[in-house]
Amino acid sequence: MDTRQMRCVVAIAETGSLTGAAERLGFAQPALTQTLNRLEAELGTKLFVRDRRGAALTEAGLAIVDDLRASLAHADAANERARALGAGRAGRLTVGFVTHAVYEVMPRALRRLHAEHPQVDVVLREMSNAEQVDALEGGRIDIALLHPPVSVTARVHERRLGEERMVVALPAHYDLATNGRVSMAQVAAHGLIWFPAAQMPALRTALLGTFRSAGHDLRVVQDANRTLTVLACVAAGLGWSLLPSSVRALRHEGVRYAELSDGDDLPAFELSALWLARSRPTFADIFATMLGA
Repeated sequence: MDTRQMRCVVAIAETGSLTGAAERLGFAQPALTQTLNRLEAELGTKLFVRDRRGAALTEAGLAIVDDLRASLAHADAANERARALGAGRAGRLTVGFVTHAVYEVMPRALRRLHAEHPQVDVVLREMSNAEQVDALEGGRIDIALLHPPVSVTARVHERRLGEERMVVALPAHYDLATNGRVSMAQVAAHGLIWFPAAQMPALRTALLGTFRSAGHDLRVVQDANRTLTVLACVAAGLGWSLLPSSVRALRHEGVRYAELSDGDDLPAFELSALWLARSRPTFADIFATMLGA
Protein backbone atom coordinates (compact mmCIF):
# COMPACT_ATOMS: atom_id res chain seq x y z
CA MET A 1 0.00 0.00 0.00
CA ASP A 2 1.59 3.27 -1.10
CA THR A 3 1.09 6.66 0.58
CA ARG A 4 -1.44 7.77 -2.07
CA GLN A 5 -3.64 4.79 -1.27
CA MET A 6 -3.20 5.39 2.46
CA ARG A 7 -4.32 9.00 2.11
CA CYS A 8 -7.39 7.91 0.17
CA VAL A 9 -8.45 5.41 2.85
CA VAL A 10 -7.89 7.90 5.70
CA ALA A 11 -9.74 10.68 3.86
CA ILE A 12 -12.74 8.44 3.15
CA ALA A 13 -12.79 7.26 6.78
CA GLU A 14 -12.65 10.82 8.13
CA THR A 15 -15.17 12.40 5.74
CA GLY A 16 -17.53 9.40 5.66
CA SER A 17 -17.96 9.53 1.89
CA LEU A 18 -16.07 9.23 -1.37
CA THR A 19 -17.40 12.61 -2.45
CA GLY A 20 -16.06 14.36 0.62
CA ALA A 21 -12.74 12.53 0.38
CA ALA A 22 -12.34 13.44 -3.27
CA GLU A 23 -12.94 17.11 -2.48
CA ARG A 24 -10.43 17.04 0.37
CA LEU A 25 -7.75 15.36 -1.74
CA GLY A 26 -8.45 17.31 -4.90
CA PHE A 27 -9.23 14.15 -6.85
CA ALA A 28 -11.98 13.41 -9.31
CA GLN A 29 -14.42 11.05 -7.59
CA PRO A 30 -14.19 8.35 -10.33
CA ALA A 31 -10.40 8.27 -9.89
CA LEU A 32 -10.79 7.90 -6.11
CA THR A 33 -13.32 5.11 -6.59
CA GLN A 34 -10.94 3.29 -8.93
CA THR A 35 -8.09 3.64 -6.46
CA LEU A 36 -10.20 2.19 -3.65
CA ASN A 37 -11.49 -0.65 -5.84
CA ARG A 38 -7.97 -1.65 -6.88
CA LEU A 39 -6.74 -1.51 -3.29
CA GLU A 40 -9.56 -3.67 -1.98
CA ALA A 41 -8.92 -6.15 -4.82
CA GLU A 42 -5.22 -6.30 -3.91
CA LEU A 43 -6.01 -6.83 -0.21
CA GLY A 44 -8.76 -9.35 -0.93
CA THR A 45 -11.17 -7.65 1.48
CA LYS A 46 -13.51 -4.70 1.67
CA LEU A 47 -12.38 -1.68 3.67
CA PHE A 48 -15.68 0.21 3.41
CA VAL A 49 -19.39 -0.55 3.19
CA ARG A 50 -20.68 1.92 0.59
CA ASP A 51 -24.27 3.03 0.08
CA ARG A 52 -26.13 6.19 -0.82
CA ARG A 53 -25.50 7.68 2.59
CA GLY A 54 -21.74 7.38 2.31
CA ALA A 55 -18.97 4.97 3.25
CA ALA A 56 -18.40 3.28 6.61
CA LEU A 57 -15.34 1.31 7.64
CA THR A 58 -15.62 -2.47 7.76
CA GLU A 59 -13.88 -4.46 10.51
CA ALA A 60 -10.85 -4.76 8.22
CA GLY A 61 -10.88 -1.01 7.65
CA LEU A 62 -11.19 -0.28 11.36
CA ALA A 63 -8.27 -2.62 12.04
CA ILE A 64 -5.85 -0.69 9.85
CA VAL A 65 -6.98 2.95 9.77
CA ASP A 66 -5.03 4.00 12.90
CA ASP A 67 -1.90 2.33 11.56
CA LEU A 68 -2.38 4.19 8.28
CA ARG A 69 -2.66 7.52 10.11
CA ALA A 70 0.54 6.78 12.00
CA SER A 71 2.38 5.74 8.84
CA LEU A 72 1.31 8.91 7.07
CA ALA A 73 2.43 11.03 10.00
CA HIS A 74 5.88 9.39 9.89
CA ALA A 75 6.06 9.83 6.12
CA ASP A 76 5.06 13.49 6.37
CA ALA A 77 7.64 14.10 9.09
CA ALA A 78 10.33 12.43 6.98
CA ASN A 79 9.38 14.52 3.95
CA GLU A 80 9.47 17.73 5.98
CA ARG A 81 12.84 16.80 7.45
CA ALA A 82 14.25 16.10 3.98
CA ARG A 83 12.95 19.46 2.74
CA ALA A 84 14.38 21.21 5.77
CA LEU A 85 17.76 19.58 5.28
CA GLY A 86 17.74 20.58 1.65
CA ALA A 87 16.93 24.14 2.62
CA GLY A 88 19.58 24.19 5.36
CA ARG A 89 17.00 24.49 8.16
CA ALA A 90 17.71 21.14 9.85
CA GLY A 91 20.58 18.82 10.54
CA ARG A 92 22.82 17.64 13.36
CA LEU A 93 25.28 19.63 15.45
CA THR A 94 27.80 17.82 17.65
CA VAL A 95 29.24 20.00 20.39
CA GLY A 96 32.32 19.12 22.41
CA PHE A 97 32.75 21.01 25.67
CA VAL A 98 34.76 21.30 28.85
CA THR A 99 32.90 21.26 32.14
CA HIS A 100 33.10 25.00 32.65
CA ALA A 101 31.15 25.74 29.47
CA VAL A 102 27.96 24.25 30.96
CA TYR A 103 27.35 26.87 33.64
CA GLU A 104 26.32 29.86 31.54
CA VAL A 105 27.67 30.01 28.00
CA MET A 106 26.39 26.75 26.55
CA PRO A 107 22.88 26.66 28.10
CA ARG A 108 22.15 30.17 26.83
CA ALA A 109 23.23 29.27 23.30
CA LEU A 110 21.33 25.98 23.34
CA ARG A 111 18.11 27.76 24.34
CA ARG A 112 18.46 30.17 21.44
CA LEU A 113 19.37 27.43 18.95
CA HIS A 114 16.32 25.39 19.98
CA ALA A 115 14.07 28.43 19.63
CA GLU A 116 15.35 29.47 16.21
CA HIS A 117 16.22 26.06 14.71
CA PRO A 118 14.04 23.47 16.49
CA GLN A 119 14.71 20.83 13.84
CA VAL A 120 18.45 20.69 14.55
CA ASP A 121 19.51 17.59 16.52
CA VAL A 122 22.19 18.53 19.04
CA VAL A 123 24.67 15.95 20.35
CA LEU A 124 26.62 17.01 23.46
CA ARG A 125 29.93 15.43 24.44
CA GLU A 126 31.90 16.44 27.51
CA MET A 127 35.56 16.09 26.60
CA SER A 128 38.96 17.31 27.67
CA ASN A 129 40.85 19.94 25.70
CA ALA A 130 43.06 17.37 23.98
CA GLU A 131 40.12 15.10 23.18
CA GLN A 132 38.23 17.99 21.60
CA VAL A 133 41.13 19.01 19.37
CA ASP A 134 41.50 15.44 18.13
CA ALA A 135 37.73 15.06 17.61
CA LEU A 136 37.43 18.41 15.81
CA GLU A 137 40.24 17.60 13.41
CA GLY A 138 38.79 14.12 12.89
CA GLY A 139 35.30 15.45 12.13
CA ARG A 140 33.71 13.75 15.14
CA ILE A 141 32.53 17.06 16.61
CA ASP A 142 31.45 20.22 14.80
CA ILE A 143 32.46 22.79 17.41
CA ALA A 144 34.71 22.69 20.46
CA LEU A 145 34.26 24.73 23.64
CA LEU A 146 37.61 24.57 25.39
CA HIS A 147 40.36 26.37 27.25
CA PRO A 148 42.87 28.05 24.92
CA PRO A 149 45.55 28.12 23.77
CA VAL A 150 45.59 24.83 21.85
CA SER A 151 47.48 23.65 18.80
CA VAL A 152 45.25 22.85 15.84
CA THR A 153 46.53 21.81 12.42
CA ALA A 154 43.18 22.22 10.64
CA ARG A 155 41.90 25.59 9.42
CA VAL A 156 39.50 26.82 12.09
CA HIS A 157 37.56 29.82 13.29
CA GLU A 158 37.97 30.89 16.92
CA ARG A 159 35.69 32.95 19.11
CA ARG A 160 36.82 34.02 22.57
CA LEU A 161 33.99 33.62 25.06
CA GLY A 162 35.50 35.15 28.17
CA GLU A 163 37.77 34.32 31.06
CA GLU A 164 37.53 33.46 34.75
CA ARG A 165 39.92 33.95 37.62
CA MET A 166 41.17 30.94 39.54
CA VAL A 167 39.73 29.93 42.90
CA VAL A 168 41.03 27.32 45.29
CA ALA A 169 39.21 24.02 45.86
CA LEU A 170 40.22 22.51 49.20
CA PRO A 171 38.88 19.92 51.66
CA ALA A 172 35.78 21.12 53.48
CA HIS A 173 37.24 20.38 56.94
CA TYR A 174 40.08 22.86 56.49
CA ASP A 175 39.69 25.91 58.73
CA LEU A 176 39.93 29.14 56.77
CA ALA A 177 41.23 32.45 58.07
CA THR A 178 38.68 35.00 59.19
CA ASN A 179 38.78 36.65 55.76
CA GLY A 180 37.90 33.34 54.09
CA ARG A 181 41.01 33.41 51.91
CA VAL A 182 44.09 31.22 51.46
CA SER A 183 47.56 32.03 50.20
CA MET A 184 49.67 30.69 47.37
CA ALA A 185 52.06 29.33 50.01
CA GLN A 186 49.23 27.24 51.50
CA VAL A 187 48.33 25.83 48.09
CA ALA A 188 51.96 24.94 47.45
CA ALA A 189 52.25 23.28 50.87
CA HIS A 190 49.36 20.90 50.12
CA GLY A 191 50.28 20.11 46.52
CA LEU A 192 48.18 20.61 43.40
CA ILE A 193 45.61 18.31 41.86
CA TRP A 194 45.33 19.35 38.25
CA PHE A 195 44.74 18.44 34.65
CA PRO A 196 47.41 16.38 32.85
CA ALA A 197 50.23 18.25 31.12
CA ALA A 198 49.04 17.13 27.67
CA GLN A 199 45.56 18.52 28.29
CA MET A 200 46.38 22.20 28.88
CA PRO A 201 50.16 22.49 28.55
CA ALA A 202 50.39 26.26 28.12
CA LEU A 203 48.09 27.08 31.05
CA ARG A 204 49.78 24.52 33.29
CA THR A 205 53.22 25.96 32.48
CA ALA A 206 52.00 29.50 33.14
CA LEU A 207 50.40 28.48 36.44
CA LEU A 208 53.47 26.68 37.80
CA GLY A 209 55.71 29.49 36.52
CA THR A 210 53.69 32.12 38.41
CA PHE A 211 54.11 30.16 41.64
CA ARG A 212 57.88 29.83 41.05
CA SER A 213 58.19 33.55 40.39
CA ALA A 214 56.44 34.19 43.71
CA GLY A 215 58.94 31.93 45.49
CA HIS A 216 56.72 28.86 45.91
CA ASP A 217 57.57 25.37 44.68
CA LEU A 218 54.18 24.08 43.55
CA ARG A 219 54.14 20.36 42.76
CA VAL A 220 51.36 18.56 40.88
CA VAL A 221 50.66 15.63 43.20
CA GLN A 222 47.78 14.12 41.20
CA ASP A 223 46.66 14.34 37.57
CA ALA A 224 42.91 14.22 36.88
CA ASN A 225 41.38 14.80 33.45
CA ARG A 226 37.86 15.89 34.50
CA THR A 227 36.72 18.57 36.92
CA LEU A 228 34.57 16.15 38.92
CA THR A 229 37.56 13.82 39.24
CA VAL A 230 39.66 16.74 40.47
CA LEU A 231 37.05 17.54 43.11
CA ALA A 232 36.80 13.91 44.20
CA CYS A 233 40.57 13.86 44.73
CA VAL A 234 40.37 17.10 46.73
CA ALA A 235 37.60 15.63 48.89
CA ALA A 236 39.81 12.58 49.47
CA GLY A 237 42.56 14.84 50.86
CA LEU A 238 45.09 14.19 48.10
CA GLY A 239 45.79 17.89 47.61
CA TRP A 240 44.21 21.20 46.64
CA SER A 241 43.28 22.54 43.24
CA LEU A 242 42.92 25.78 41.30
CA LEU A 243 39.84 25.94 39.09
CA PRO A 244 37.73 28.54 37.26
CA SER A 245 35.53 30.57 39.60
CA SER A 246 32.37 29.16 38.00
CA VAL A 247 33.22 25.84 39.65
CA ARG A 248 31.39 27.20 42.69
CA ALA A 249 28.20 26.04 40.95
CA LEU A 250 29.35 22.47 41.65
CA ARG A 251 28.53 21.67 45.24
CA HIS A 252 30.73 18.65 45.84
CA GLU A 253 30.55 16.89 49.21
CA GLY A 254 33.79 17.29 51.12
CA VAL A 255 34.97 20.31 49.12
CA ARG A 256 34.88 24.03 49.80
CA TYR A 257 36.08 26.98 47.73
CA ALA A 258 38.18 29.97 48.70
CA GLU A 259 39.68 33.05 47.09
CA LEU A 260 43.43 33.53 46.91
CA SER A 261 44.75 36.43 48.95
CA ASP A 262 47.78 36.90 46.68
CA GLY A 263 46.76 35.38 43.34
CA ASP A 264 46.37 38.51 41.20
CA ASP A 265 49.18 37.40 38.86
CA LEU A 266 47.83 33.92 38.23
CA PRO A 267 46.72 33.20 34.66
CA ALA A 268 42.98 33.15 34.00
CA PHE A 269 40.96 30.30 32.63
CA GLU A 270 39.89 31.42 29.17
CA LEU A 271 37.06 29.80 27.21
CA SER A 272 36.95 29.72 23.42
CA ALA A 273 34.88 28.16 20.67
CA LEU A 274 36.75 26.51 17.79
CA TRP A 275 35.06 25.19 14.66
CA LEU A 276 36.27 24.15 11.24
CA ALA A 277 36.35 26.77 8.50
CA ARG A 278 34.07 25.56 5.71
CA SER A 279 33.35 26.91 2.23
CA ARG A 280 29.67 27.38 3.10
CA PRO A 281 27.87 28.36 6.34
CA THR A 282 27.19 25.54 8.80
CA PHE A 283 25.24 25.14 12.02
CA ALA A 284 28.57 25.46 13.84
CA ASP A 285 28.83 29.01 12.47
CA ILE A 286 25.30 29.76 13.68
CA PHE A 287 25.90 28.23 17.11
CA ALA A 288 29.14 30.16 17.51
CA THR A 289 27.33 33.48 17.06
CA MET A 290 24.82 32.41 19.71
CA LEU A 291 27.58 31.57 22.18
CA GLY A 292 28.59 35.18 22.36
CA ALA A 293 25.03 36.56 22.53
